[in-house]
Amino acid sequence: MPVASISRVPNVMVVPPSFPAKTIAEFIAYAKANPGNITMGSEGNGGGAHMSELFKMLAGINMLHIPYRGAAPALTDLLPGQVQVMFASMPAAIQYVRAGNLRALAVTTRTRSDALPDIPAVGEFVPGYEAVSWYGIGAPRKTPPEIVERLNKETNAAIVEPKLRARFADLDAEPLSMTSAEFGKFIADETEKWGKVIRAANIKAE
Repeated sequence: MPVASISRVPNVMVVPPSFPAKTIAEFIAYAKANPGNITMGSEGNGGGAHMSELFKMLAGINMLHIPYRGAAPALTDLLPGQVQVMFASMPAAIQYVRAGNLRALAVTTRTRSDALPDIPAVGEFVPGYEAVSWYGIGAPRKTPPEIVERLNKETNAAIVEPKLRARFADLDAEPLSMTSAEFGKFIADETEKWGKVIRAANIKAE
């Protein structure tokens, strides 16, 4: 049972500095000129970064997906260029971007990120594209409504506390304040959207 949403976090499309494309437009052109030759790392089959399948579909390109057992080993191989691109969560990748160890080509939210304001959104080049990670709290199905309401109220109060908002901002996470019903609809909409991508790309969980 949906209780409360907490935050929405962008992913960031990153490549190693050695990769020839320096912009997302150059990346798409390079991918079209080299179909199936770009290796795309992810944290595993069916994981959030694997949802870059939506990018492939909308941009009309083909990349070779390399699933890892977690984001950390995928990023470890991305840094020296053993894989060439990853749609990583902002908290996992931003330290490497800021240090110059990875090049950010675009963020996956509808608009640009406050954390990387000079980096465009994918949707500026690929109309209709948006993909974010989100976090929330759930409870067993038969949890009493008054408990759900209390948890929702307390969670929504907590995420606006200055210290927590500052931490969210540091990770480029957007606090989400919703009722339990609104969060339930959000989950349903996300399930429908990504279900279509999963079926179209024939994604299978490990």
